[in-house]
Amino acid sequence: MRAGRKAHGYNLSFPSPWVIDILGKLDFDFVFIDGEHGPFGLDQLEDLCRTAERHDLTPIARVPDIGSSTILRYLDRGIMGIVGPHIATEADARPLVRACYFGPLGERSFGANRGTDYNAGIADKAAYYREANDQMLVCALLEDAAVLDNLDAILAVPGIDLYSIGPNDFAQSLGYPGQPDHPEVVRTMQELTNRIRQAGRRMQADVTQTAWVRDMLLDAGRHILSSQQG
Repeated sequence: MRAGRKAHGYNLSFPSPWVIDILGKLDFDFVFIDGEHGPFGLDQLEDLCRTAERHDLTPIARVPDIGSSTILRYLDRGIMGIVGPHIATEADARPLVRACYFGPLGERSFGANRGTDYNAGIADKAAYYREANDQMLVCALLEDAAVLDNLDAILAVPGIDLYSIGPNDFAQSLGYPGQPDHPEVVRTMQELTNRIRQAGRRMQADVTQTAWVRDMLLDAGRHILSSQQG
């Protein structure tokens, strides 16, 4: 992303290091793990991160909540990018940042685990903290109508790299459950997007492109069936 090109990744909603192994042969940059909706245990997360790193893929996760202990457990497994759900106020954005970064920007705790190289051979811990902060990616997921009144305050919080809109939850919050394509929902999401870009900040869609593993598998299955029928 810093090189000025879109990063390509895929969305993994179930715990399968074998999928990462297979897709690691392709030209992807990251794997997105849906920890909010997917059935991921901490031991499974660690296996997924280990497999992703073997293929030079950056593991990014949407966490179930923005609690510091939740985010820390993800980072300690080896997750290198955090998507915080339901960021609707400045009071949501600040703890997200605090949990993701070491000081002085945040308050991330340091433990001897694989997310911190097991504290092995770190001669200069201050330099290690700076490098970890520099490599961290933080995305705020906007999913609530309240963000319309609080966006300026959210954008003023330092440490958030990207913003994204969750269309289904956002539509429900606006009073249109199950209608993310409703004209009023589409208009409001575009308004949010415009305000974010006008403030000089980036939407996730500006710098990343994500495919769903689910769709890739279904498309492959349909291709196999159609070939057999032909």
